Amino acid sequence: MLNQKITTFLWYDDQAEEAAQFYTSLFKNSKITDVARYSEAGPGKLGSVMTVVFELEGQEFIALNGGPEFKFTEAISLMVECEDQEEVDQLWEKLTSDGGQEQSCGWLKDKYGLCWQIIPRGLLELVTGLDSKKSSRAMQAMFNMKKIDLETIRRAYEGK
Repeated sequence: MLNQKITTFLWYDDQAEEAAQFYTSLFKNSKITDVARYSEAGPGKLGSVMTVVFELEGQEFIALNGGPEFKFTEAISLMVECEDQEEVDQLWEKLTSDGGQEQSCGWLKDKYGLCWQIIPRGLLELVTGLDSKKSSRAMQAMFNMKKIDLETIRRAYEGK
């Protein structure tokens, strides 16, 4: 079932299967690999979905229908390094749709409350580069954004 030593385990009230289907629709190399259902032992309703094992870009996750006791917080997020601005824009649009919320600096919360960081490849080099003046300008530009616009940050880095 699991092919990796450490797996991210996500707790949902009762939307585990719906969330897994949504997430796997967003990424090319993704699929649901297992759905387990509650037995007579409970605690969920007999036959209802208990866990969903799924892969996003080859990384395994488990979603649990555990009830309303626990909610996601910004203390944990899934970071996606995108190939280009087009991929940033597409993921941002899909993850913030239907009740998702934009946050700052490339962070968002999807409709299930899970936090994501959607960043373009090259961002970290600009905001943490060796030239502290350039990186500071890039960081300040990023602080003024919700969805990351790499070209705007690159221009700030260059002082343009």
